[in-house]
Amino acid sequence: MSRLQHPTIVLPQFLTRCLLVCILGGLIGTFPASGQEEWESVRRMEELRKRVEMTESAVVALQAQNEALRQQLETLPQPSEEKKEEKKPDKDQKAEKKWYDKVGLRGYAQFRYNYPTHLAEGSAPPNHAGDSSIAPDQEFLIRRARLIFFGDVNDHLYLYMQPDFASTPNGAVDRIEFAQIRDWYGDIYVDTTKVHRFRVGQSKVPYGWENLQSSRDRLPLDRHDAFNSTTKNERDLGVFYYWTPEWAQDTFKYISDNHLKGSGNYGVFGVGVHNGQGGSLQEFNDGLHVASRLTLPLQLANCQIIEFGVQGYTGQYVVLGASISPLGVGPAAIPLGTRTRGGEEGLVDHRIGWTFVYYPQPLGFQAEYTWGQGPELNAAQTAVERGSLDGGYAMLFYRHQSVRHGELWPFARWQYFKGGYKSAPNAPSSLINEWSVGLEWQIMEQIEFTCEYLITDRTSLQAFSSGRSYEQYEGQVARFQLQLAF
Repeated sequence: MSRLQHPTIVLPQFLTRCLLVCILGGLIGTFPASGQEEWESVRRMEELRKRVEMTESAVVALQAQNEALRQQLETLPQPSEEKKEEKKPDKDQKAEKKWYDKVGLRGYAQFRYNYPTHLAEGSAPPNHAGDSSIAPDQEFLIRRARLIFFGDVNDHLYLYMQPDFASTPNGAVDRIEFAQIRDWYGDIYVDTTKVHRFRVGQSKVPYGWENLQSSRDRLPLDRHDAFNSTTKNERDLGVFYYWTPEWAQDTFKYISDNHLKGSGNYGVFGVGVHNGQGGSLQEFNDGLHVASRLTLPLQLANCQIIEFGVQGYTGQYVVLGASISPLGVGPAAIPLGTRTRGGEEGLVDHRIGWTFVYYPQPLGFQAEYTWGQGPELNAAQTAVERGSLDGGYAMLFYRHQSVRHGELWPFARWQYFKGGYKSAPNAPSSLINEWSVGLEWQIMEQIEFTCEYLITDRTSLQAFSSGRSYEQYEGQVARFQLQLAF
């Protein structure tokens, strides 16, 4: 058994001799020539010799004591080499975390108040596809209440789970605010550089830049209808492949870290298949829908970031039906071409769109436009057929950062859409021409207040069994939202 090496006190004898030589040499150099002085010098030398002898004796005694102490220490039990290795901390090794230690939690809630300030003569009652509280007898609303669980389980798997606790399922009359899955997927990385990944589960369909942008970051209170009418809830169950080279990962991260209101990392190129009916909705046919997107974020010489994108979408969509009186005349009936009236296989819906984003540094601009064909209620309101569609939006906004009062984001947006609104019962033919101006005040990172004034002329999506359905709602609404995030 090996032993630890203990320190030993060593006082070498040559130190005493050197000291004696130096003293004697100094004295010799000062010897006087006279007899009396010579006698005095001899006396001093004798005293010095006695002191040197006493010093030598003390040194010998100290050396003996030191040797005895060393022998006592060697008799004590010593730890083995194995135990020493166990006790020695390895700075390079860290205890591996369990997967549940790597999962983070964040969330946000949005509380809204809408007040219609003007209703044009002959207009339909207030109605808005993105906000159920823009309606008669409605004011306050919990628009979203979400918890998000996320994290890297390991170098090849990332999990993301987001339930919403303020959902109102179709058909609910007097019961609201149910919990419902919004996102629930895993990113499987082919390599540790995270360039190639497969996203499996329920997630956003990569069609449209604003559709991919989180509602937590969006300036207007609701998404524009032209792209948002493509997929209900912007999400669906499926599998998508995303290619994100490392330079693009850095760009997307820069946009996020600097709070430039980006859409997130959905790859430079993405393609995948999904059910088609929309997130958290039952599927009604065997045909898969296909969506693909190519986007290019670029940083200019002056550090300004811009982004160009193009996307495409195709699939057969099954339209749900509701009883209506065609044009308000005659008995109510469910139109042909819907799920229960010969439309079980669905109608082809295909679209293509482009995107341009000029990130707010501090002035920002966004624009998107889409064209295509999809299910649409015919002019007689008797059958759902295939019709053309087009629409988009343009938005100008500005970022003002203050030292004491947070950030101010004034914005103005115009949007337009003409075509079938396939996610509404009977896919009513819709015409939307709408302006919104507003101001988002980010009081702090966790508290945000937005006020928006809406000037709208849009087709109401309400279906009536008596009277005329799908008339135009033309009016103005003062809107307010408080967002709490954590």
